[in-house]
Parts: sequence; C-alpha cells; structure tokens
Amino acid sequence: MISAVGITLRFGGRLLFEDVNIKFTDGNCYGLIGANGTGKSTFLKILSGEIEPSKGEVIIPEGKRLAVLKQDHFAYDDYTVLDTVIMGHQRLYEIMKKKEELYSKPDFNDDDGIILSELEGEFAELNGWDAETDAEKLLNGVGVPTELQHSNMKDIEASLKVKVLLAQALFGNPDILLLDEPTNHLDIKTVKWLEEFLVNFENTVIVVSHDRHFLNAVCTQIADIDYNKIQLYAGNYDFWYESSQLALQQAKEANKKAEAKIKELQEFIQRFSANASKSKQATSRKKWLDKIEITEIKPSSRKYPYIDFKPDREAGDQILTVTNLSYTSPDGEEIFKNINFSLNKGDKVAFVGTNGKAKTTLFKVLMGELTPTTGEVKWGITTTQSYFPTDNSEYFNKDNMDLVEWLRQYSTDDSATFLRGWLGRMLFSGEEALKQVKVLSGGEKVRCMLAKMMLSGANVLIFDEPTNHLDLESITALNNGMSNYKGTMLFTSHDHQLVDTVANRIMEIKEDGLIDKQMTYEEYLELND
Repeated sequence: MISAVGITLRFGGRLLFEDVNIKFTDGNCYGLIGANGTGKSTFLKILSGEIEPSKGEVIIPEGKRLAVLKQDHFAYDDYTVLDTVIMGHQRLYEIMKKKEELYSKPDFNDDDGIILSELEGEFAELNGWDAETDAEKLLNGVGVPTELQHSNMKDIEASLKVKVLLAQALFGNPDILLLDEPTNHLDIKTVKWLEEFLVNFENTVIVVSHDRHFLNAVCTQIADIDYNKIQLYAGNYDFWYESSQLALQQAKEANKKAEAKIKELQEFIQRFSANASKSKQATSRKKWLDKIEITEIKPSSRKYPYIDFKPDREAGDQILTVTNLSYTSPDGEEIFKNINFSLNKGDKVAFVGTNGKAKTTLFKVLMGELTPTTGEVKWGITTTQSYFPTDNSEYFNKDNMDLVEWLRQYSTDDSATFLRGWLGRMLFSGEEALKQVKVLSGGEKVRCMLAKMMLSGANVLIFDEPTNHLDLESITALNNGMSNYKGTMLFTSHDHQLVDTVANRIMEIKEDGLIDKQMTYEEYLELND
C-alpha cells in the first residue's frame, strides 16, 4: 500500500497538482491516465521519492519495498545482466556483495564472522538462495536468452536492455511497483508475458501506459488526472472511458431537464405573481425554483482531435497488385523478397511482426520512394494514395513557416479561415495555428500529418506507425477515424487495440515471403500461439 496525502506541486508559476489525496491498496493494478502535460510521469516520481512535492507527503508502511522501472538504459553498462536484475532488490544485492567481500578476506577474524552470520540470516529471510534462479526465470520470461545473462549490459542490444530493466523492476516481489510505459519497445510475446505476470501479481501496481489493450488487460482501477486532482474509478480503461462519457451525458441531460423546469416555473411566477388568486401558488413555485440546482459540468481538460478520412471518390475494383517484389539495400542487405499479394476494395491490412525495417521499406516501395530490386507494383487507375511515414521530419524542415502556411501546401482551398478550421479540428486553435512548424513536438507533427491526409481525399491510405508520439485521446480519435474509413488501407502499428479493431486482413513479412490471412489480429495471434 502507498498513499499520497495533501500533495501539491508547483513548477515555477505552474500548478501541476493541488492537495491530492489518494490511497493505492494491495491486490490492485492502477492505470494512471491523463492528457499530455498533466503530470503522469511526474506523479510516479513523487511516489518514488525522486521529486519532492511543494506540500504534502507520500506514506509507505514501514518494511514495504518499492520498485521502479528505470529509464536510463546505460546506467548499468558495467554490470552483468544477472547482477542488474538482482540490483532491483538493493538490500539483497548489498548483502550478496558484502558476503563475497568477507568470504574473500585473507585476514578473516571473529568480528567478520559475527557480521557474516547476521548477513547470512538476513540473506535467508530475503530468499537470497533463490535470487539467481528467480532472476534467470524473469529474464527468460521477458525474452533475454540464457547465453546472454552473464554478459555485461554494455555488450547487449538496446532492445534487450529494455527487457533487463523490466526484469529488474519485477525482481524480488516488490510490495509496490511503479511502471512508466513498460510496453515501449517490447515485442508482442513479451507484452503478453508481462500482462499475465501483472494479472497474477498480488501487491500494488501503478502503471502509466499509452497502450489501451495493456491497460484493459491488467488494470483493476483507473486513476485519472484532471484539473490538478486525481480521481479513482473502478474497472479498466475501456470501462472508465465508457462510464465517464455516460456520466457526462447524463449530467448534461439532467441539466437540460432542470433548465426546462426552471423556465416553466419562471414563466408561471411571472404570469401569476400579481394575481391574488394565484399568488400562493406563485410563492410556492418560487420556493421550488430556489431548490433546483444546475450541476456545474467542468469540461475535461482532455482534448480529442476530430479525425475523419473521407475519399473524394470511390475506387474501382482494381486496387493494387504486387508481384515477385524484393528489395536489397545499397549496402547489400536483403530487406525482403518474394512478396506477392493483391488488395481488394475495402481491405484494411495490418502488417505485423518484428521486422520493422521490412515493413517501412515495403511501404516506401509501394509509394514509389524506393525502386524495388525485382518485381512490380501496379496500382489501379482509379486509386489515389496518401502516405503517413514513420519518419516525418523532412516535412517540417521549413524555416519561418507557420501551421497555416504549412497546411496550405496540401489544400485546394487556400483561405486562412478554411485552413484554421482544419487546424482547430486537430487542436491547433487561436494563436496555436500560427506556431512555427520547426518547433512542433512529435505529437503535434503527427496531428499535422493526419490533417494533411484528411485533406488529400485519398481512397487508399498507408500508415507506418501513426500512433507514435500520440496521447491516449489522439490514439482513440485516430482509431475511430481508421475504423470508420470507407476506403482501402495498409498500416502498421504497435497499438494492439487499434490493429485488432481496424484490420480485417493480416500480413507478416517473413524471410522467404509473405504470410497473408483474412482475419482479425486476435485470431492471427491465437493461430500462432
């Protein structure tokens, strides 16, 4: 259990949290959510003690151990993989090293023996004899090969370092577990393993994640940051989203009824207050009127962009035919080979699997940005394509260009009013529309690219990891926009829920060709379990 009591935090003149009181109890996994900039990661740092609040305190019962998913992938480069995991339980690791030091002393004496005896007792209490075995099990679970577990951290790939740090946080059955974006850079197999681990974890977990499927799978409660406060809701992310929308709608409907009743009573009082025979009724209605309350509905600080892709014209039956396609890079690396497929009108194809380079390269070949080594790409003559690249930096290398000017490049209507309307849809209202494009954040650039695609009116859309840099609200809006799109689509995304709810066809690029299945993502995963 961990509690925050009266937490207030100010950064300069900016208030981030005000008098936050919340208790996180054993046996629950809490999803900490909120719009970008509301302080999700900051609140985890307050709980861990990394940041001191301006006011208030964090209370952890005596003897309870807190573990945090570390973000610095280079902090343990001089340690072995196995030692890095065991360091997740700092006291246990200190005892192990002190024992090694004492046992190796050439002038071991009686005082050393007494200290060693005490250390051995504590070591046994902390389940130290099983430490290496437990660490190995965690490393195997997250997908770090056994042969690398005695290597130094500096000698393993960055993708494996992420997994080692995750195993470190989970090691030793911590009483409180703080996880900030634990699924980032993890493959689907490791994410599923982590979901199962957390579902069976009996202590307290607080997690920040943009992965809605993950939040739905593991969370028993949602802690929602809004207006500098944190409110707890029972259930997972989808339950919170549906119930919050329902509660807002009910409050609006209740207010409408109250407003109608107020109007009716006011009209009655106005008509009959001067009428002697009706004056008592008018007085009675006035008392009733005074008792009616209009609930103050604070609009959430969350902002959902409006994403709606509409083709200017319907495509014919011939969409795309790919024949014997292969691509070898200029340095001789074979990226993919023997790719063959045809698209049907209305197909929404998700490219899945671990080979991100192959997916990105294929999309560039389909868009004519790269020339295939062999094979042919044939688009139907009625098709028009719009492409979202995973790296969009070249679109924004524009000196002294504001957002209105930037979007004007891609619009047939160049009026400022029209363009500002589109930017407003994508949460660039007022002065925001005059921002210089070269200073945009990653998420802002993505929203600009989505506006460009909507303006294109294309009947075939290609997305390469469009959810990168987006917050949950924008991901939800994009998910809805992609689901509602009436054209044909090719895409890749690490967002499990988006893939499963949008795709009706799954393709995976393998070393010798392509797996092509007409099914949902969940069905595909079950097929490959």
